[in-house]
Amino acid sequence: MAASDDKTINRSNIAAVAGIIRPYVRRTPVLEVVGSEFGLEDVPITLKLELLQHSGSFKARGAFTNLLTRDIPEAGVVAASGGNHGAAVAYAASKLGIPAKIFVPTASSPAKIARIKSFGADLVVGGDLYNDALLASEDWVAQSGALAIHAYDQTETLLGQGTTALELEDQVADLDTVLVSVGGGGFIGGIAAWYAGSDTKVVGVEPEAAPTLHMALAAGEPVDAPGGGIAADSLAPRQVGKLMFEIARDHIDHVALVTDDDIIGARQKIWDVVRVVAEPGGAAALAALISGKYNPEPDERVGVLVCGSNTVAVDFSR
Repeated sequence: MAASDDKTINRSNIAAVAGIIRPYVRRTPVLEVVGSEFGLEDVPITLKLELLQHSGSFKARGAFTNLLTRDIPEAGVVAASGGNHGAAVAYAASKLGIPAKIFVPTASSPAKIARIKSFGADLVVGGDLYNDALLASEDWVAQSGALAIHAYDQTETLLGQGTTALELEDQVADLDTVLVSVGGGGFIGGIAAWYAGSDTKVVGVEPEAAPTLHMALAAGEPVDAPGGGIAADSLAPRQVGKLMFEIARDHIDHVALVTDDDIIGARQKIWDVVRVVAEPGGAAALAALISGKYNPEPDERVGVLVCGSNTVAVDFSR
């Protein structure tokens, strides 16, 4: 089944997409830890290490779903990105032999820019924010006829990201709560669609400096939000996507807000305890737990999506 045959974002179509992309994505591992390892109560915590996915984030799932289920024109594909989506589209396109042009803002981290270049895409860096890159990509679509692969407000993208939850449920079936960082909402939208109707609660986590979903839920619709903070290259779009918002209203419990210091502390703890290096956006969900912005009940089983690793915070010279 091609994802574009049915635009409903639900468990059935997420499962169908999982079968399509399975040869192209990694089944990322889970790690069972206890809260005391992070200075918390001894609650069980499951870390889903999606930062070990191809291209350094969960975004590869949505990228392959788009490229494998949609008709690709001769001009190839185009994507606007803060960095991770661009890297994922560039990676998927390189594996499938498809031309790709990626637009990113100057706010993108050097690590993400280098990652995109390493996959051979045609890269354009310009404008201050993601929305600037999006407008430039739309101009290129009009000029070239290339197919736009949206970072989060696209049915195929949400279906692909939802396969993370399918995989996590297969690995750990009895989670009470799943904490997910939120940027444009494609990741949490797909995950919430998978868990819809189940006993598992989905909680979003955003930086205080970019409370995009938090503001949308308060307003009853996507609205413009500030876009600052340490995770601005991945968690700071102007608005959340319309598709995910329809899911969020019904299936996301609430949004916890964390500070930049919370995120920095979580990155340090992930390194100290697990010995993996997460980018700021990738550590945001765990930051809510470590900082106490989300407090689990004594017997609550919590899953945390650690979802991105494209960072320069590594020195291999010593």
